Amino acid sequence: MTIEILGTGCAKCRALEENVKQAVAKSGKFAQIKKVDDITEIMKYGVMSTPGLVIDSKVVSVGKVPSVDDIVKLIS
Repeated sequence: MTIEILGTGCAKCRALEENVKQAVAKSGKFAQIKKVDDITEIMKYGVMSTPGLVIDSKVVSVGKVPSVDDIVKLIS
């Protein structure tokens, strides 16, 4: 599983990255976590508001920071 965090480094983007790390640990699943901060790459996903969360090439969240439990549900 590949999880991408789309964002340029704002506080929400960092919070999402931390929540993703906690969710992966809590779920016990193996996941590659990538941080995407290149605007051109972010735009390729059609994301206009960061942070964005992409799981296995599918955009699952835009413009908000899902809770750890919400992310666990998304990756299960």
